Amino acid sequence: MAPTIILPLVIMSFLISPAVSGYSKSSIKAWCSQTPHPQPCEYYLTHNPKYNGPVKEKSDFFKLSTQLVLDRCLHAQNNIYSLGPKCRNKQEKAAWADCLELYDYTIHKINKTVDPNTKHTATDTQTWLSTALTNLETCRAGFVDLGVTDYIMPLMSNNVSMLLSNTLALNKGVSNVDTKYKDGFPPWVVPGDRKLLQSTNPRANVVVAQDGSGNYRTVNEAVAAAGRRSGSGRYVIHVKEGTYRENVNIASQNIMLLGDGIGKTIITGSRSVDGGSTTFKSATVAVVGDGFIGQGITFRNTAGARNHQAVALRSGSDLSVFYQCSFEGYQDTLYVHSERQFYRECDIYGTVDFIFGNAAVVLQNCNIYPRDPPNKTNTITAQGRTDPNQNTGISIQNCRVTAAPDLRPVQGSVRTYLGRPWKSYSRTVFMKTSLDSLIAPAGWMPWSGNFALDTLYYGEYANTGPGSSTTNRVKWRGYRVITSVSEASRFTAGNFIAGSSWLPGTNVPFTSGL
Repeated sequence: MAPTIILPLVIMSFLISPAVSGYSKSSIKAWCSQTPHPQPCEYYLTHNPKYNGPVKEKSDFFKLSTQLVLDRCLHAQNNIYSLGPKCRNKQEKAAWADCLELYDYTIHKINKTVDPNTKHTATDTQTWLSTALTNLETCRAGFVDLGVTDYIMPLMSNNVSMLLSNTLALNKGVSNVDTKYKDGFPPWVVPGDRKLLQSTNPRANVVVAQDGSGNYRTVNEAVAAAGRRSGSGRYVIHVKEGTYRENVNIASQNIMLLGDGIGKTIITGSRSVDGGSTTFKSATVAVVGDGFIGQGITFRNTAGARNHQAVALRSGSDLSVFYQCSFEGYQDTLYVHSERQFYRECDIYGTVDFIFGNAAVVLQNCNIYPRDPPNKTNTITAQGRTDPNQNTGISIQNCRVTAAPDLRPVQGSVRTYLGRPWKSYSRTVFMKTSLDSLIAPAGWMPWSGNFALDTLYYGEYANTGPGSSTTNRVKWRGYRVITSVSEASRFTAGNFIAGSSWLPGTNVPFTSGL
C-alpha cells in the first residue's frame, strides 16, 4: 500500500472573511440554488471579499462562477505541487506527474473562457469546460491505474469538480452549430495558411527520414523543431516511409504529421499500465496542441493483449483531424480524450474498450476491427462522460465493424459488444454503420451491475448487416433505437462537432449530415 499523505481539503483552506462586500448572501444563495451543487457555490462566494460587484444577470453569475473555478484550480494545483516530494516510488511519481500536466491544461482552458480577448462562442466555452472536468477525472484515474488509491481523497477534493459542473449547467443549452468561423476557417488558421490547407499535397516544412535524406531522423526531433518555430501557422512534418520506434508528445498548435500511407509510415511503442505507465502516459503518440492533422500514418502499441491498457494514440487536440490513419493495439487503442475531433477513412484495431475517452468525436467511413481477446470478450467503445452537461460523446457514422484477421477463425467463441458505460453519462451512437455477425445480439455490455444503465445514452440508427438487428438488444432505460431523423442528426459532424464551420479548412472530405 502507498503511504497515506494528508493534505488539507481545498474547501477548508480557503480564506474565510467575516464580512463580504458587494453581494448579499440572500442574492448569492438564490443564484447558487439554480446550480447542481449549490453548497460549494454559496460557501466560496460568501466567504471571500474578492468576489464583489453586482450580479444582475445570469451572464454575470456565469462569469463569476467561472472565475471562481479558475481560482480554485490554481489553489488545487498548489496542493498538487506540494505532494511531489512526498512521492516514494515510481508509481506515485508517475500519477503525480500526470496531475501536474492535466492541471496545467485545465487552467489554460479555463483561462480561455474568462479572457475577454479570446474570441470564442458558447459552444467553445462548453467544450473547454467539458475538457477541464475530464482532465480532473483523468488525474484521479491515474492513481487508480497504478494502485496508489491512498492518494485520491487527500489529493482530489470534489469541490473543483462540483464548481466546474455548475459552470457547465449555467452554460448549457447552447447549440454546437453556433460556432461560426470566418471564411470557414477556425481562429488557429492564419490567412497565409489557407491555400496550403486546401492543397491536395501540402508542402512540408521539414522531412523526417530514417536514412538521413530528410531534415531529421526521428519524429521527436521534428516535433521539437516545430515548438521552436516563430509564429503559429500550420507546420507540416512529412514523415517518410519507415518504422519509427519512439513515443511522441505534440504540444504545439497547428502541426500536421503527413505520412506515406497506412502500413508505410509507422510510429510504434509498447508502454502499458502493466509496464508501469498510467493509461494517459501509455500513448505511443499523444497530441494536445490544437488544430492537429494526421494523415497517412499507422499509430501502434505493441504491448500486447495481456498487458491491459496500452494506448496507440491519445488526442486532446481541439478541432483535430485524422485522415487515412490506422490505430493498432489491444486494450484502449484509441484514446479520444477530450475536445472536438474528427476521423475519416481510418482503421481501428483492438479488444477491450479500444475506442474510449470523453471527446466530442465523429468517426466517418472508418473500418473498426475487433481482435482476438484473451478473455473471449470484446468491447468496442467505452465513453467517459461524467456530467450530463458535457457536450461529449462518440458518434460512429457510415463505418464498418468486422472481425480482424486473427479473430475471424474464432469469432464464434468470442462475444463482441458495441460498448459499455465507463462513466455515469456515457454517450455513444452507431449510425448507418455495417455491423457484421460478430456483434452479440444484446449489442451492449454492462460495466458493473446496474451502474449507469439509466443515465447513459446509447443509440443505434439505420445500421445494416447481420449484426444490426435490434430485436434482442438490451432493455436499459438509457438505450434507444433511434427512428427520428432529427434525433440522429444531433450526432452528425455538422451538429455534434460543428464540422461545417471548420472541417472545410482542413481539406479532408466529410459528410455534414446523415
